[in-house]
Amino acid sequence: MIKQILGKIPRKHSKSTGDSSHSAGSVTTSKRSEGGSKRLNSSVDEAISAPYSVLNIRNNAEDKFLRDKNSRLNGNHIPASYEALPSFRDVPNSEKQQLFIRKVKLCCVAFDFTDPTKNVKEKEIKRQTLLELVEYVTSASGKFTETVMQEVVKMVSLNIFREFTPQPREDKLLDGLDLEEEEPSMDPAWPHLQVVYEFLLRFITSPETDAKIAKRYIDHSFVLKLLDLFDSEDPREREYLKTILHRIYGKFMVHRPFIRKAINNIFYRFVFETERHNGIAEFLEVLGSIINGFALPLKEEHKLFLVRTLIPLHKPKCLAMYHQQLSYCITQFVEKDCKLADIVIRGLIKYWPVTNSSKEVLFLNELEEVLEATQAPEFQRCMVPLFQQISRCLNSLHFQVAERALFLWNNDHIENLIKQNRKVILPIIFPALERNARHHWNQAVHSLTLNVRKIFYDLDLIYLRRARSSFRKMSLRRRRSKRNVKPHGNVWKNLLQNAASNEAILVP
Repeated sequence: MIKQILGKIPRKHSKSTGDSSHSAGSVTTSKRSEGGSKRLNSSVDEAISAPYSVLNIRNNAEDKFLRDKNSRLNGNHIPASYEALPSFRDVPNSEKQQLFIRKVKLCCVAFDFTDPTKNVKEKEIKRQTLLELVEYVTSASGKFTETVMQEVVKMVSLNIFREFTPQPREDKLLDGLDLEEEEPSMDPAWPHLQVVYEFLLRFITSPETDAKIAKRYIDHSFVLKLLDLFDSEDPREREYLKTILHRIYGKFMVHRPFIRKAINNIFYRFVFETERHNGIAEFLEVLGSIINGFALPLKEEHKLFLVRTLIPLHKPKCLAMYHQQLSYCITQFVEKDCKLADIVIRGLIKYWPVTNSSKEVLFLNELEEVLEATQAPEFQRCMVPLFQQISRCLNSLHFQVAERALFLWNNDHIENLIKQNRKVILPIIFPALERNARHHWNQAVHSLTLNVRKIFYDLDLIYLRRARSSFRKMSLRRRRSKRNVKPHGNVWKNLLQNAASNEAILVP
């Protein structure tokens, strides 16, 4: 009787071992983590268009599920019921899509991968679930519903969108050293993130994903946050992002102008403000493919992109990190419209480095590629300032710069352009060739100079002699001007001595 009465009295719940560990985890949760959690929640809410937001469209049972599964995104709170769901092989076809949604929701829980000993079982369950989702999306045979797209975008957003903590970086990049020699920073969560990225890639490329419906969720906000991830220090993540962005650009035609404009804004900030970004090379790889598909004649918008965005990208000191991709984009424009060669060459001259020899070599490499696609009329428009710059490179004390400039004559197309316009070009570069032949310290540069001079000698001996004669006259004038420096110095001294007396001085 007494036992029956006591049995009806509500008991105080005793904390189990799991509860106590959860409590300890909750106590150690810092305010910063909670703040980050709130920021991530709000960012995900913005990423999905409000009318179609998962937060606005779900029943009470789903509310309870998400509250249990995702009450904290930073991995501090793991639901006690985090168990693996049945395999797709174990359910009939009519229930597979519903099971797919449940598995997607199960993957909305984020874990802390900085501690490999934490939540080992749950992490493995999530990894296996993600692999099942990848396999399901790859072999799907029916159109994905709008509900599926909502859940997929929400799950991907919760897993990949995050704020990068800036790593302390030395200014090696600004000192002109090769940053590629440093070991890249690897994200400890990459084995998990890789499966999420693979899932997103398969989902976007799947023929069962209807772009007209999916564009409501893979919207401008989602694209912007995806572009922000290109600043990741992990090259493996940037490689996936590059592929995914290219697929989005190809599938969602409505987003194309916005994507180009957003990338432009990232470039502007990089060139004119920070000069620090990890994903410039990947952006340019995507743009290289986009430029290759531009229809002819080129739109004015695309020409402005070349002038205002691509050419100024030669300005930063870290050009070596992305120069190969940039050079490809520039050459694509010239090959599509040869009239742009003059604009490109003058742009290169504008940003030509003065004290950075390794960067000069990169400029000369790109210049050869551009000149190879340049026709005679465009070449004649810019040949005077161009060969004034080449002349300075020929006399560079850095042997690699001088050598690379002399290698331009090894290109048949460029050599023919020079020969056709030798009466203009030879007077500009002959003084540099003569100085190299007489005084340059490097034997290879000296030999190459003699070879170039012999080309002009065999081509037009009379004009070469005229150029040599004018060079000698110019050298004589310079020597005379140096002798006259001393009298001018005396006049200056007289001016200083008589400045106090305010007397007028006759200057010869």
